[in-house]
Amino acid sequence: MTEPVVCTTVAQLREEVAARTAAGAESVGLLPTMGALHAGHLQIARRTRAENDVAVVSVFVNPLQFGPGEDFESYPRQLEQDVRLLAQERVDLVFAPSVEEMYPGGTPVVSVTSGAAGAVLEGATRPGHFDGALTVVNKLLTIVDPGPRIPFRAYFGEKDAQQLLLMQRMVRDFNHRVEIRPVPIVRSEQGLALSSRNQYLSPEQAGHALVLNATLRALAGGELTLDEARRRVAAEPEVSLDYLVTVDPDTLAVTEPRPGALALVAAWVGPTRLIDNMRIPA
Repeated sequence: MTEPVVCTTVAQLREEVAARTAAGAESVGLLPTMGALHAGHLQIARRTRAENDVAVVSVFVNPLQFGPGEDFESYPRQLEQDVRLLAQERVDLVFAPSVEEMYPGGTPVVSVTSGAAGAVLEGATRPGHFDGALTVVNKLLTIVDPGPRIPFRAYFGEKDAQQLLLMQRMVRDFNHRVEIRPVPIVRSEQGLALSSRNQYLSPEQAGHALVLNATLRALAGGELTLDEARRRVAAEPEVSLDYLVTVDPDTLAVTEPRPGALALVAAWVGPTRLIDNMRIPA
């Protein structure tokens, strides 16, 4: 098992990518993460490795994605463990920059804005979150891009459905030379969507959180109306519902439950915010 090369500067990462493509690598894949890797991340890393000659994983807790009162300071940071896990997936390069390396001189003066699509749902509850996510990924795509002759792919999990749509739109709007590849949600045996924030849950809270997936399945299967689904989530102990809606998966426009629509849910379980989604079968 070969350890990934851990790059802490933009220059070092660019040199490593360039060296590998000069040596004959014919494709590069990027998985952006904030670390605290779990089985969901590792499945995406596995696909990144399988589909590319060079697999790059970024590990960066991005301060621009956190609003006032959110968990930036307490967000889990475990780089050594993350690198060991990525070694098992045969990842080539880990990019683990400091905040100063990513944002020299402080908060960037010029950043990406997510527009109307980033102001609803998660964006309504977490103002500025998607602007921060798009800004850092925009930088990562520019840093890693191996050049016009080398296929370049970036991988995002479908659990963050709104983020995925916005990333796809940014790539289109900015003419990034990259292909976005979505990866299906990875769940625990009980059905809970895997998230780095799940480790904040007590065993009892993790049990209560299962209502999110169970309700989505019932809604997607036509067993519950939207109002019934909302009441079911809201009635679960320690679960505080933020939203449960069905949307057009291509635009995020709210729609009635119908075949092909995407059901989205967000809730606090104790102090921990969780999201999940499920497509209603066509």
